[in-house]
Amino acid sequence: MKSEFAGLPEILEILRTRGESISVAESLTGGGLAEALSSLPGSSQIFLGSVTAYQPEIKSSLLKVPAELISEFGVVSEEVAVAMADGVKQLMNSTWSISTTGVAGPGPSDGVAAGTVWVAIEGPISQTLQLELSGTREIVRNATIAGAIAAFARILKAL
Repeated sequence: MKSEFAGLPEILEILRTRGESISVAESLTGGGLAEALSSLPGSSQIFLGSVTAYQPEIKSSLLKVPAELISEFGVVSEEVAVAMADGVKQLMNSTWSISTTGVAGPGPSDGVAAGTVWVAIEGPISQTLQLELSGTREIVRNATIAGAIAAFARILKAL
């Protein structure tokens, strides 16, 4: 898909040099982040895999996101994004993980506006990022992927 996302080559090189790995848990991006991370030659050295958990039940069963957390905060929340990232990191035993959850649109979902996105990065340093995006589903999804990659690249470069 998108090897043109800024920061991808740096992520690959930094993780490879450090002997670290990454896994991802996705909802609204539907596997797009995994596709981007696996698009460069040599990515198999650092990218362990992904879980695309579109339904709340899958978030709970595969990623161990507590159903109570989903009930209390909703699937599009910082708390669920962090739990998704923690879950995939544990599942795949990776150094780092990234999760994405949000509403791609065109309309709202469960009272959450289209374009509302949460990204969580878990590892030696953890960070969450809230995005408020506009545009088509494709624009929102691609902007989420770009934002997640850029944020992760910034974290890695700062270490």
